[in-house]
Amino acid sequence: MFEVVTLLLMATAGTAVVWKGSAWLEDAANKLAVAYGLPAVVQGAVIAAVGSSTPELASVLLATLLHGEFELGVGSIVGSAVFNLLVIPGLAVLVGGGIDTTRELVYKESLFYMLAVASLLLTFSLAVIYNPVETVGGPIRGDVSRPLALFPVALYGLYLFTQYLDAAESDEAADASIALARTWFWFVVGLVFIVVGVEALVRAAIGLGDAFGTPSFLWGMTVVAAGSSLPDTFVSLTAAKADRPTVTLANVLGSNTFDLLVAVPVGVLVAGSLPVNFAHIVPMMGFLVLATIVFFAISRTGMQLSRREAWSLLVLYAAFVCWLLLESLRIVSVLEF
Repeated sequence: MFEVVTLLLMATAGTAVVWKGSAWLEDAANKLAVAYGLPAVVQGAVIAAVGSSTPELASVLLATLLHGEFELGVGSIVGSAVFNLLVIPGLAVLVGGGIDTTRELVYKESLFYMLAVASLLLTFSLAVIYNPVETVGGPIRGDVSRPLALFPVALYGLYLFTQYLDAAESDEAADASIALARTWFWFVVGLVFIVVGVEALVRAAIGLGDAFGTPSFLWGMTVVAAGSSLPDTFVSLTAAKADRPTVTLANVLGSNTFDLLVAVPVGVLVAGSLPVNFAHIVPMMGFLVLATIVFFAISRTGMQLSRREAWSLLVLYAAFVCWLLLESLRIVSVLEF
């Protein structure tokens, strides 16, 4: 019991450090966007999204390189994506009132994000088909190689190109009054704090998995995912209070797109090749697909997120957490381990 309490305190401390680092990083990222004269959608979908996705990227790299737990990193990415889709818009609506969506967000950002989900699942499927790992009577496994990992990264390059075209057509004026050197300094300091905080979250997830005799990726989908999603929550709720719904939803979708197309493949590109358990990946990605469909349907109806729809998103996330809890207690066994 003492060990579990210690691990939970470690996770809490890591979350606090991530929060502080994210505050510095997000403030610097917003100033940089204004300094370079970027439009609101690009600011939310690229600058703020990449900045707030740093914890997820750090979780994949640290879990893979330091602890040999690639699936923990993938679990944290999927769990964070589910959290971003269901919890952040729900809270943003409850904090700032109903959020109006736009056709650009629904038909560009949302659809590209759906493409990101499909491409990552396809990458894992190709790994099982073309790079199978022989396991006698065990689960289906495959090695994700560097050539396969380049596929989602290339897709993110296409995403950046579309954002570049939007920025090129923008008439936003650059703000020359912002001190770029100082702003970049606090951006880097924020990144360092985030890495330290995420390492504490990863260690806590591995320790909780050992303490309860369950795979660490289950805790990565909850503990690490929720802790690393705080930057996205901070950015989106701040934007909602300031009545900037475009930044709120663009940050959520842009952050998830970056996580799926860059954060996961980067672990593979650094390590060379990494094995995945298809029995774990498919149910995780399956729930992410479900959350994506629900989010898209709700954001499209009436081109607005209402309070009732916000509560629906939060209830669905509660069901997600309950499912993982039942898995950890071995009451259900959709995730075979």
